[in-house]
Amino acid sequence: MPSPSRIPDVTPSPEDVVRARMTLARKWTYLLQGLVAIPMGRDALEARLSGTLDALCEVLHAEPFTADPAERLGAELAALGHLGKIGLRCTADVLGKGLLALAEFQPVARYAERVALVIGALGSGFTAANTESVLTQQESMQRSLLKAVRDANWNLKESEARFNEVVTSSTNGVLIVDLEGRLLTVNAATGDILGRTPEELTGVPLLDLIAPGFVEMLSDALDELRSGAAERIRQSQRMLRKDGEAARLSLTASLLRGADEAPVHFVVVVEDGTELELLQSELKRQALHDVLTGLPNRQFFTTQLEIALRKADPEHGITVFHLDLDAFGMVCNSFGGRVAERLLQHVAQRLRVLMAPEKAMIARFDGDEFGVLVENTETTPSVGAIMKSINDDLLEPTYVDGHGLAVSVSAGVVHRPASDVEPVDLLRAADTALRRAKVRRRGQWEVFHADQDAEARRDHAVAVTMPGAWENGEITARYRPIVRLADGVVSGVEAVLHWERPDGEVLDHDRCAALAEATGLILPLGEWLLRVAGGQSVWWRQRGQFDEPLVVRLTSHQSTDADLVSRVMTVLGETRLKVEDLAVSMPAAVLLETDAADNLSVLAGLGVHVGLDDFGLGPLDPATVADLPVKSVRVARSLVERRSPYVTALMPLVRGAGVTVAVDGITSAEQAHWWLAAGADFATGDHFGVAGTPGDFLRTLELR
Repeated sequence: MPSPSRIPDVTPSPEDVVRARMTLARKWTYLLQGLVAIPMGRDALEARLSGTLDALCEVLHAEPFTADPAERLGAELAALGHLGKIGLRCTADVLGKGLLALAEFQPVARYAERVALVIGALGSGFTAANTESVLTQQESMQRSLLKAVRDANWNLKESEARFNEVVTSSTNGVLIVDLEGRLLTVNAATGDILGRTPEELTGVPLLDLIAPGFVEMLSDALDELRSGAAERIRQSQRMLRKDGEAARLSLTASLLRGADEAPVHFVVVVEDGTELELLQSELKRQALHDVLTGLPNRQFFTTQLEIALRKADPEHGITVFHLDLDAFGMVCNSFGGRVAERLLQHVAQRLRVLMAPEKAMIARFDGDEFGVLVENTETTPSVGAIMKSINDDLLEPTYVDGHGLAVSVSAGVVHRPASDVEPVDLLRAADTALRRAKVRRRGQWEVFHADQDAEARRDHAVAVTMPGAWENGEITARYRPIVRLADGVVSGVEAVLHWERPDGEVLDHDRCAALAEATGLILPLGEWLLRVAGGQSVWWRQRGQFDEPLVVRLTSHQSTDADLVSRVMTVLGETRLKVEDLAVSMPAAVLLETDAADNLSVLAGLGVHVGLDDFGLGPLDPATVADLPVKSVRVARSLVERRSPYVTALMPLVRGAGVTVAVDGITSAEQAHWWLAAGADFATGDHFGVAGTPGDFLRTLELR
């Protein structure tokens, strides 16, 4: 299901792209100027940010994709002024939401990972540039300090005043340390970082302030400075605050020498990196988590799935669930995005609670889809038990803005996959099982089976070659007789699809229609069949060879097609086939949809004979016959083979309404006699003649 905020998947015009980017750049400018000080006017800043946004969009569209150029853009952003952590957080928030809302980055599933990586790279470049700037300032300050101390040998009072001014005004911690490692001078900034006063720190050994595990690293570095092996050292350090917590610091130290070049003191500069590190951690977390629910996203889930596959218990393995909320689109359309988002948050929370007893990870994939990874143990419930607990819980109404809402969940499940399977293939398998589960009805789950997947892949491979086969003439129209059971007279002809593949395989009408239905080819292919068969029927009539009705079966997609009536009437006009000489039939199940029912009624009103296929499979089929202008029904082939007593019981009711009954798949005279006695009027099947070319059909007529 689509996300409530998802933009329709259409290609925007260049003007729309420029307009949308300009709006986002203007919002970025406005928010940034309200939070940080930037030494330029609004128009100039908007122009700079607009250029940065265009460059980011080029990075997102580039193939092959790499987020590296965004680091340079982050460095350029840091050069605008004193943005700091507030400006970077504002930028990450604006771009994280704004880029995915642009029409040019739809569908969201394709660009979400790219946007997260680009924002992370932007933050990395910003942080590196900002850190480099600080280091440059530190080096400059250290040079000033060294010069001040050297000058002290000649003018002690003047140098001390200059040194104190630099140290006091610095926002970084500055420490003067003697050669034995004791603090001689400490500025106020150091006290703020460590939660102590400068007086409390003066005289304390520097190494006593270093957190355990980091002491030896600093001690060795100071020895290198004393020996002259290094002129300056830089380290990521941990210094102890007064409350015992460790402060994350960037520490730079140099050795101060006197006029005779003899070592005098150490100059140590420390910068508190706690907030910067927290910001970096937050950016990383946002790149791997869903903002709405706080759950891991698909990228994080895939990474953890790879780890879980390697560590899986050989006996119990893992189980992956791909969940989809049923009828979520109805909630979005009925109550809007706010209610839909709160419902998603409720589902996320309930999944956390339900899976808490297991070693499980829950993630939000896209829209209303969730993933669950369970590392099984001997006490892990069965797949059926887990799915029952989830659906039972979510079917309990929850109130969102005064609306009592409940949802069911359909799921595709991969249970105990091989440890060497690729995570991407495993997720595809779960998605395949989910789609198979949703074919039946809502609230169902399906376990993935490799043999079914192989068959599905083969079907997909065949389906995608259909357009070329049609173009090359491999797909043709065939004709089979419709016989009146009472006397065996051919009373109609049905046009069907026939595909002879180069490998020798022959696909009948049902298989051709199913494959074309899956790819959307059925609309042009079905119209072509109607046009070819209509022209053939008119040809037979003109030659006096056969003048009974032409029957064409429609699929679900054709039946709900908004242009069905115009397609039919256009073909009738082109072939000059009369309306009363055409019969079309629709699957009974699809007539529950308004578009199909409307199409049937309009065609019937124009004089076309309309019928129902697969009659008897649904409990509402008799009501459909009564409510719509149906003239005939064709019993589902599976019921014909079983000689269903349910259908035979319906026959008097159907025929009483003036509707004729046909049966398909008759293979023997005995079967034909049975259905005649049961009340059927017409029949098709191999017993009366297989589908053949126009010439074959005419020869069938001659033999009867």
